[in-house]
Amino acid sequence: MDQLAIGVDLGGTSIKCALVSRRTGLVHQASRDTEAARGPEVVLDNMAGLIKMMMERAEGPVLGAGVGSPGIINWDRTTVSEPPNLPGWKTVHLGEALSGRIGVPLEVLVENDANAAGLGSAHYGAGKPFDSFIMVTLGTGVGGAIIYQNRIFRGASGGAGELGHMTIDYEGPVDNHDIPGASEAYLGQRFLSAHAARMARQTPDSALNDTIRERGDLEPHLIYQAAVKGDQTALEILEWAGHKLGVLLGSAVNLLDIRKVVVGGGLSAAGDFIFESARTTIRQFVTHGLREGIEIIQEPRGNEVGVLGAAHLVFERVDDAVASSVGD
Repeated sequence: MDQLAIGVDLGGTSIKCALVSRRTGLVHQASRDTEAARGPEVVLDNMAGLIKMMMERAEGPVLGAGVGSPGIINWDRTTVSEPPNLPGWKTVHLGEALSGRIGVPLEVLVENDANAAGLGSAHYGAGKPFDSFIMVTLGTGVGGAIIYQNRIFRGASGGAGELGHMTIDYEGPVDNHDIPGASEAYLGQRFLSAHAARMARQTPDSALNDTIRERGDLEPHLIYQAAVKGDQTALEILEWAGHKLGVLLGSAVNLLDIRKVVVGGGLSAAGDFIFESARTTIRQFVTHGLREGIEIIQEPRGNEVGVLGAAHLVFERVDDAVASSVGD
């Protein structure tokens, strides 16, 4: 018999929600603006509205809802604290807050958004062939997840996998957490865009300068578009980004002995413009005994893996409950 759960991806600008079948994946999807500036109560109302919509569309019982959220998640997966880009949030017990708004009892589990994406990739995306892999999300920031034997490895308190705050050059720029040389200070969207603008100004014949004059900024997808058209500066920027990614992943492989890497997020759309450099670089930074079998691949499902992974938290909770009852 199939099982149904709801997955929510809570972001600073939009909330994505899906009804998910354990057997077939996405059944229904919807999204809406987060309206983060209006405060936590409005955001929670918006989340609850989407969850109710999915429950109404379900042709069977819904086992629960999972939420992928930025911020600090407690070990019990019930609360989120101080999520970035969500003003006014301190610590919110999402289960209690959402159940009251939905009007029916519904178990709500919350997990870090990058971890949710990793779990979604493991069961529905590019990570499915691998029992264990490292997930990297390249977007506004740099997120990470460690999937070990098809489950999220959470560390001692739930905070494992913060690849964006791993230092790749201790004399480098600081990230938003004041960590010198963190990978996010190179590969996060704001930092990468600033670096790209500096490189473009040094090469006046680059088409990227026209983009800067027209738009005032260089978002990663614009760099990728210029690279596709053969702009040499754009190609060099993406190669540089791939090198930084390879350095980061080399350290991660040395630490974890996990040799498969799945890369998602907006910057991953650049594909081999980044990955070729990353694949070359990673081998320079991995000890000889761990080089065999290294793979870096793109997650083609984009943001879908976030809601899929959030829903799969519920399916895992059901499995754990069954296993516990059998053990008793």
